[in-house]
Amino acid sequence: MASKEDLEQTATSVACLGRGELTKRIKNFKGRFRFDFTEDYLNGLSVDRLRHILLAALINARLHN
Repeated sequence: MASKEDLEQTATSVACLGRGELTKRIKNFKGRFRFDFTEDYLNGLSVDRLRHILLAALINARLHN
């Protein structure tokens, strides 16, 4: 299980990412599940929404490791 400090560090690192890096990490995410988002769909999302998706996936992955 991830500690509070680990989760805070993950959130901080995701908050610093720009659109290009967020999109890249979402498309290349390797966890318990795979994303199936199209480039057009990701391009239509706000940066905040991209951050939310990536952060949720990373937290989920850490909690289940």
